[in-house]
Amino acid sequence: MGMTEPVRLTRYARGGGCACKIPPGELETMVAGLGPATGTAELLVGLDHGDDAAVVRLDERTGLVTTADFFTPVVDDAYDWGRIAATNALSDVYAMGGTPLVALNLLCWPRDVLPLELAREVLRGGQDVARDAGCHLAGGHSVDDEGPKYGLAVTGVVRPEELITLDAGRAGLPLSLTKPLGVGVLNTRHKATGESFPEAVAAMTTLNRDAARAAVAAGVRCGTDVTGFGLLGHASKLARASRLTVAIDAARVPYLGGAREAVRDGHVSGGSRRNLEWVTPWTDFGRLAEEERLLLADAQTSGGLLVAGELPGATVVGELLPPGEHRVLVR
Repeated sequence: MGMTEPVRLTRYARGGGCACKIPPGELETMVAGLGPATGTAELLVGLDHGDDAAVVRLDERTGLVTTADFFTPVVDDAYDWGRIAATNALSDVYAMGGTPLVALNLLCWPRDVLPLELAREVLRGGQDVARDAGCHLAGGHSVDDEGPKYGLAVTGVVRPEELITLDAGRAGLPLSLTKPLGVGVLNTRHKATGESFPEAVAAMTTLNRDAARAAVAAGVRCGTDVTGFGLLGHASKLARASRLTVAIDAARVPYLGGAREAVRDGHVSGGSRRNLEWVTPWTDFGRLAEEERLLLADAQTSGGLLVAGELPGATVVGELLPPGEHRVLVR
């Protein structure tokens, strides 16, 4: 099948990007009781708190970081989608304080519906991002599927003493966010209208490599990346794992241009609404308006890092407090 006219890839996706994830509450119920299979290597990070990747110890100075991430089209441009998906997958290694070494493509493609030339563009986008990250991209696996999906399985390394995890928070530490929010609502608007948002694409294709290096250099040991569960969802997981309260200063949270207008015009994904529903029982919103709540719960694709500490260029959006009545306090 050849390409005769531009193809809007987002029309072939029920959801978009990380917004197509299984809702956090349903996911936790599904995996409850499914502990990790016993292996011979020492497991440093597993399923306990839902960290971004698994880590096993190779020796006293080296931990092996492994993860996989893939999703449906979040933009119509095949090359950009490949770049975004690859950046997002590599982020899980960076979020643990690690360095990605090698990755494998994960591709599902409706070969009788969409031209293979487009699939090649998706793979080319992933390849270019991996090259920029200094990560080998060597083969992978493909499946003929009813809808397009793409991502990477990534393996990296980390020094065990430099691991960044969800459960290492301490009361009194500031919380920094390294990318603005809003890609979720902008991507939802893009899917509905075809309008392009170059600033959102630029944010989603910016590697978290430099932010991770800065976090490790600053001695950060607690953090995560902000993706499909939104800022509130990932903050809630961090608070639960560290047995603390996360306080978010709503006025300090940075947003991409056009994000607020997208919410006002109703361009909110079902994933973002489910995120808000999930966090509401253990979040104190005060008098925060519904639109602001939806923005804080907006399902991000290839978002930034949320870390307990201050980083150059990052925005301090809150702090960790002693445990209280709520996991998350928005003020």
